[in-house]
Formats: sequence, structure tokens, C-alpha cells
Amino acid sequence: MELFNEWLGVLDSFLWKSWITIGLLVGTGLYLTARLLFIQVRHLGHAIACVFGKYDNPDEEGDVSHFKALATALSATIGTGNIAGVATAIAAGGPGAVFWMWITALVGMATKFTSCTLAVKYRVIHADGSASGGPMYFLKQGLKNKKLGAILGGLFAFFGVVASFGIGNMVQANSVVGGLSYLLPEAAGSSGFDCWEGFHISWLGLITGLSLSFLAGIVILGGIKRIANVAGVIVPFMCTFYVLGAVTILILHASAIPQAFALIFEYAFTPHAAVGGALGETIRYGVARGVFSNESGLGSAPIAHAAVKTNEPVREGTVAMLGPFIDTLIICTMTALVILVTGANTGEHNGGALTAHAFQKGLFGWGQYLVGIGLMFFAYSTMLGWSYYGDRCAEYLFGAKAIPIYRWLFVGAITVGAVGGLRVIWTLADISNALMAIPNLIGLILLSGVVASETKKYMDRLKNGEFQTTRENKS
Repeated sequence: MELFNEWLGVLDSFLWKSWITIGLLVGTGLYLTARLLFIQVRHLGHAIACVFGKYDNPDEEGDVSHFKALATALSATIGTGNIAGVATAIAAGGPGAVFWMWITALVGMATKFTSCTLAVKYRVIHADGSASGGPMYFLKQGLKNKKLGAILGGLFAFFGVVASFGIGNMVQANSVVGGLSYLLPEAAGSSGFDCWEGFHISWLGLITGLSLSFLAGIVILGGIKRIANVAGVIVPFMCTFYVLGAVTILILHASAIPQAFALIFEYAFTPHAAVGGALGETIRYGVARGVFSNESGLGSAPIAHAAVKTNEPVREGTVAMLGPFIDTLIICTMTALVILVTGANTGEHNGGALTAHAFQKGLFGWGQYLVGIGLMFFAYSTMLGWSYYGDRCAEYLFGAKAIPIYRWLFVGAITVGAVGGLRVIWTLADISNALMAIPNLIGLILLSGVVASETKKYMDRLKNGEFQTTRENKS
């Protein structure tokens, strides 16, 4: 077993700590940005109009509105990475890592646009009107080499199922327990019981896990419409809750904001002591944390966007662009600025503890509670989003009969993660994320011409006024 864990660690380091996967993700984003003529800048306004329902038509195929599709995707991406991931990037890569997170988000918007446009174009509408889509479908149906497409689609779906149990489930549940332990140290230190030799279960972990399993189960077992309805409420609430706390700190420390931005830009191109004078490490940490924050290129978010009610793939692609914008350029930036303006980055804290320490310093000694509560909401919403990703992948591999089995297993795994879980699953999840990305990126590059053609046609029709607004659809 030790040899197996060691081998997994080597593979994980090869995929994520080298430049291979990171280079593929960012390189693909740069290529798509150029191929689509900076779509993320040219049509940002149209994306916002679509999210606010200007072109919604309830008679079109699909399950949920543009807003709810985006909320579902954001529920999976806005998670511990926005709290702990940013802090890790700054602690390990210095303030300059934040700049490279921004770059990753900007090019990631083009990646997200491309993947979600393809997800809607090649989705499958079932007899009951529900939709299934994502990289596994556009790889299988979109590539000219059908055999290659089927193999790549199957690989993506398999690794998607594995990743859903790790990064989208057990890791999140364990993060909630970690947040509660920080807020309730006495409860965390209370006794538990030994399940088997060498494995102790705390009462806090068990009670939290069972509670999360119940709360997630009543939503997950209801399928995408229930997940989207809950995400449509939780995501705006948790973002507003967290951002208001951050904005309050920034107002109180307004004089330090210019210096914070100066540090970010200065160390984006200059070696920093935090990384031993290695500029490459600053870039790597920033890019890696940016990718983990918004998941652009991994291929998970297109599964949620494929459920949208629309007959226009490009329209949903523009909506999907807002994911990295909200997730990284707004929420992650807020976290980074709070850490820098409070000077928390000069201490010995790291990860979620660093962010909690920064909020504690910035909000008169009680800000850590805001971080702890935010962490719980973020982790819970991530479970909901990833459960849908996993059940679509399971359906693709094994058919509709696998969906209820998958959902029950997913709900049960939450408790396993909360009480400690199997750490090998977490390493497998990291590896699976990288292995999900590879077939997805291949598909995006090979099908980029299809997206460019679809985009031009859609934008020409938009300029010619061929699309009815929601008000016109109702009249």
C-alpha cells in the first residue's frame, strides 16, 4: 500500500507540480482567445444581459434558465479554493501569484466559452425532456474520428466519476469539519471512538458528516432541477455574504489598497523571498491556484451548462464566460486583497487559516467566524454541483439505471470524508482532475473551428436583431 501511495504521489506531482498540465490549460486558453478574437472582452455585455434573462424562452429545450445553469456551475467552482487556494498561492508564491491567477481567469473565459458552447451543441435531449451534455458527448459526436471520440469521451466520464467523489465530495466534507474545528475547538477536542486500529472517529466529524449527508441528500436525490433551484439561492447569498465582509475590511483599510496592488504587480515579474527567489514558482502557483479556482479547461462546468433552456449554443457559451470572471477576478481578488491589506501574509499561517487570520485582524477579532461559515456554505454548494457532474458521467458510462445508485453512493461518501476518509482518494481525485482535462482540451482544440463558425453566425444574427427578447416571447 505504501508503494502504491508513493506511486500516486509521483504521478500527481508529474501532472500538477510540473508545467505539463498547467501549460496545456493556459496554452489552450491563449489559443482560443486568439482564435475567437478575444470573445471574453467583446461580448461580456451580452453575457450579462443573458444571465439577467433578456433572451430566456421557457419553450426551448433544456431543464433550467441561463441564470440557474450558471449558478449550478458556480456552486461547484466557488469553494474552498476561493478561501484556502488564494491564501496558499500567496503564502507559497508571494503576492505576485495573484496576477497570474488573473491571467489564468482571463484566458480561461475563452476556454469556458468554447467548452460550454460545444456542450449545448452536442447535448442529448431525452424522451422526458431532460438534457445530458458535456465533454463526453461533444468528443463522441463532434470529432470526425468517431473511434477516437468514443475513447476520449469514455476516459473523461470515468475520471469525472472518480474526481466527483474526491474533490467534489470527501475533500469538501473534510473542509467543513476543519472549519468547525477552528470555530469550535472544544467540540473538536472532545472524545470519539476507535473504528478500527489506528483510525479514530471524532464525534464532531461523525455528526457533521451525517448532517451534511442528509442536507445534501435531500437536494441531490431530486436531480438537476432541485440542485439548480437550491444553487440559485445559495450561490448569490454566499457570494454576497463573503464579499460584503471583504469589502468592509477593504473600506476600513482603504489606504493600504494601492500598496497591495503595487505588491501584486511588483512581484508578478520579480522573484520573491517566499519562493526562494524563483519567479517560475510564483507563476506556477498562481496559474495552478487559478485553474483550481475556476476549473476552466477541466471540462466539469460544461456538464451543468448543457442543461440550460436554449436552442442557441453560443448564447450559453457567453453566459459560461462569467464563471471565471465572478469566481477568480472578483471573489479570489477580494480574498487576496484582504490578506495583503491586513498584513496577514507576513505571518506563519497558510491555507484557510491564513484567510481566517486576515479576516480576524480586519474585522475586530470576529472575522474568522465569517470565513468559517463561508467555508461551510462554499463546500456544501460544491458538493451539490459536483454530484450532478458525477451522475451525468455515470449515466454516460452505465446508462440511466446507474444514476440513483451513484447518487446514494455520493451521499454516503460525504460522511466518510467528514470523519477522515481515505486520503488515497484525495490524491486520486487530483490525478483524475488532470486526466479529465487532457481529453477535454484535445476536443476544444480540434473543434475550435466549429465554435468559431457558430460564433460568427450567432453574432451576425444578434446584430441583425433576429433574436426575440423575453418580453417579446411572452407577448
